[in-house]
Amino acid sequence: MSQMTKKSFAASLKKMLAQKPLEKIKVIDITEDCGVNRQTFYYHFKDIYDLLDWVYTYEATRALDGKKTYDTWQQGFEYIFNYILDNKSFVLNTFNSVSREHLERYLYNEVQLLLMGVVEEKAKDMAVREKDKEFIADFYKYAFVGLVLEWIKKGMKENPKDIIKRLNTLICGNIEEALERYRTDKWD
Repeated sequence: MSQMTKKSFAASLKKMLAQKPLEKIKVIDITEDCGVNRQTFYYHFKDIYDLLDWVYTYEATRALDGKKTYDTWQQGFEYIFNYILDNKSFVLNTFNSVSREHLERYLYNEVQLLLMGVVEEKAKDMAVREKDKEFIADFYKYAFVGLVLEWIKKGMKENPKDIIKRLNTLICGNIEEALERYRTDKWD
């Protein structure tokens, strides 16, 4: 029941964001739309921004599961692009509001998880310090999120598959090469 209530609040927020900016949406608007009292909302979320974080986290976590390997990272990135396109008004209202950091946090978290899966897989038989693996994943995370944010800013016109194809061409083999450079067993 709790998950259904959260999903109901999320659907209401998305519906409202298609009509007005986040700053103009109040908790009372959501609770009235869902037919519950404000206390029910506050039982699940501390405020609208908490709900916004939950929407991004819940929906992304479900979809990226299993797409965090070297062979599937493109599918994970494609999912992120498709999620943005499928939820265009929701994402644009978040992007163009003071709550933009919620969208950015979602993107950084999901891309970090995806890339760490790839880095860990490629570093499986290598002696590479954890902080170096994280550094490699961070480097690509910031590049990818920057591309996505710029794509949103420019109106989401370019086909995500084209971006992913160009990204794949650019980084193909680079993660393995970076891991090789950071190997600690080469210096013994």
